[in-house]
Amino acid sequence: MKGLGKLAWVLLVIGGLNWGLVGFFGYDVVARIFGSGSTLTNVIYDLVGLSALYLVFNKRG
Repeated sequence: MKGLGKLAWVLLVIGGLNWGLVGFFGYDVVARIFGSGSTLTNVIYDLVGLSALYLVFNKRG
């Protein structure tokens, strides 16, 4: 599970940076690359959210 924890951290950092850009500049990198509201964009957002939950509930993350 060590690899899963690292993957979760990477996804969480990507998501955090993206939301920082959205908050400060109104620029959504993920939506810009994959299309606003596209299935792939939603999957990426879902994975970022699941990564956050994984790290919250897995203290070894």
